[in-house]
Amino acid sequence: MSVNERVRLAQELHDGIAQDLVGLGYSIDALVSATDTPHEIRAGLRSLRFATTGLVEKVRSEIFVLRDGSELLAPGYEASTQYELKRIFAELLSNVVEHSGATYLTMSVADNGNGGVKAKTGHHGISGISERVRGLDGELDIKSTNKGSQISITVPLAKL
Repeated sequence: MSVNERVRLAQELHDGIAQDLVGLGYSIDALVSATDTPHEIRAGLRSLRFATTGLVEKVRSEIFVLRDGSELLAPGYEASTQYELKRIFAELLSNVVEHSGATYLTMSVADNGNGGVKAKTGHHGISGISERVRGLDGELDIKSTNKGSQISITVPLAKL
């Protein structure tokens, strides 16, 4: 999916379903605050309102992802590959946090390239990763040889 198509889809989501959900939320709010709404129905409406708010946040998150033009891989890779990898990693993280009951998470990226991964003067990739991992009270492990590299991070889930 091209960047233009993603932006167009984000606009459609924003102008369509996102606005409809916000409007639905306002209608639920009006019913909850109406003096003639029975108490037992108000409780159900509040639950519905929280669910609606959650859906609005999910749609907004998808809109943000669709509009994000940053690249995960270096230029030259298909934009759709970049997008799909971002979505895969986001879904994996979401599933771990929501369903696993785990107390920490380890993620690894390995390649079969020529190695040489290390902090370099004038380059901030590895040092930036290291700073972010430390900020999450995590650990960074780098193994790099002339047959490839593996970078692993381990972070406590309480920090995610």
